[in-house]
Amino acid sequence: MPPELSGVYGRLHESQQSIETGVELVLEGNEMAGRNELAAATTRLFVAARECAETPGCDIDLFGDAMLQLVAERRRSPSVADPPGDPSSIGDPLPAGAEADPPLPLDGDPLASADSLLTGAALRDLIPQNRWVRAALNDWLTWNRPALVEAFRNYQFLRPSVAPIYAEAGLPEALLFAMMAKESGAKVHAYSRAGAAGPLQFMGRTAQQYGLGSDDGFDLRLDPAAATGANARYMKRLLRTFGGNLELALAAYNLGDTRLRRLLGKHPGAGFWDPRVFHALPWETRNYVPKVLAVAWLFLHPDEYSLELASVEASATSIVLQEDTSLGELSICLGQVDSADGWFRTLRNLNPRISPSRRALAGTRLVLPTALVSTYGQRCVGDSPLIALARELHDADYPETPELMPYTVRRGDTLGAIATRHRCSLSELARLNGIMSPNYVIHVGQKLTVPARG
Repeated sequence: MPPELSGVYGRLHESQQSIETGVELVLEGNEMAGRNELAAATTRLFVAARECAETPGCDIDLFGDAMLQLVAERRRSPSVADPPGDPSSIGDPLPAGAEADPPLPLDGDPLASADSLLTGAALRDLIPQNRWVRAALNDWLTWNRPALVEAFRNYQFLRPSVAPIYAEAGLPEALLFAMMAKESGAKVHAYSRAGAAGPLQFMGRTAQQYGLGSDDGFDLRLDPAAATGANARYMKRLLRTFGGNLELALAAYNLGDTRLRRLLGKHPGAGFWDPRVFHALPWETRNYVPKVLAVAWLFLHPDEYSLELASVEASATSIVLQEDTSLGELSICLGQVDSADGWFRTLRNLNPRISPSRRALAGTRLVLPTALVSTYGQRCVGDSPLIALARELHDADYPETPELMPYTVRRGDTLGAIATRHRCSLSELARLNGIMSPNYVIHVGQKLTVPARG
């Protein structure tokens, strides 16, 4: 992303954070400080919006979203009056290039609905037991049960680093697990064909907006804690934008809030389950929302459905590698000690910055389940026959440089879809063609080099 765009989007993000801070100050009783914070944030937002309108490639829709967030925040704290000269006055025009959006539907009391998400008990009251949620419950408890159980096991090793972030944000852990289970199965390195990445499947543009860029070449969407923090900020913003309506917030997370607002603008006051809205949504979104709600319900009520979400000893410890070893080699020498499925996925989730196929150097700090530390010392170092076998298998891996062939990008292609078609990873294809994460931008007619595996 060009530096000038990064700067504009960074100022947008700072403005949004400042808006949230201002409202929180007012709600805590510090009205004067909150008013000052909101006034400063509003000014910065409009300055950045004008800058965006003059910057090639800048997405002005993001600033429209932020302005609607500002309006929603003012509704949330009605004691905050617009200060004199405040450019956020509703009668003022939007910056050049901005598109006016329809008014937002507000179902019920938005403040009460948003606050009811602060505890798991309140979340129970927000999940409807309608036929769509019941159908989703049936799916999770039948053919999709193995995926749910696996997602819960994966999640438990992430839990110590991500659950406190949601708790601090005042959001229920059941919602976090439900979104991870549906989005990625709680797999840190999950990629979608559309280019979404990480345990919470952020798309590139939204990731940049919420601070999930690149850290020394590492895609921060794959960092569980960073992704959870971004998700919490985004979900709080969506809940406020959509009047505390959980279903609409989840739909916006999946579909995009701008597209959802435009649809809702045609049916003022309609909620997610209204047939005029529900049947106008893409199938993916109609499926996504009840599936997430159903997982959240099962997280809270597993015993009622004979669902065993077994707890595992999920404590983890940082060790120093005694020898050059890959995560793949470790998963072979650790075997299935205390885990019928082995440890490869857990090792990847706990060490997102370490390549699974390349040997990490001796002296590298690695996070390992605490219960496996002694097994590591017995099986994975020195003259252990298991680590010797693991090294032999590692060195017999497929060639790193496959036979290559040209490919011309067609309409509807994404880099993720092309990678899947040619049986390679998204990151491998991006490196091969010098395409930068996290957006992985390609265009019709572009010439790519792909592995000859299709």
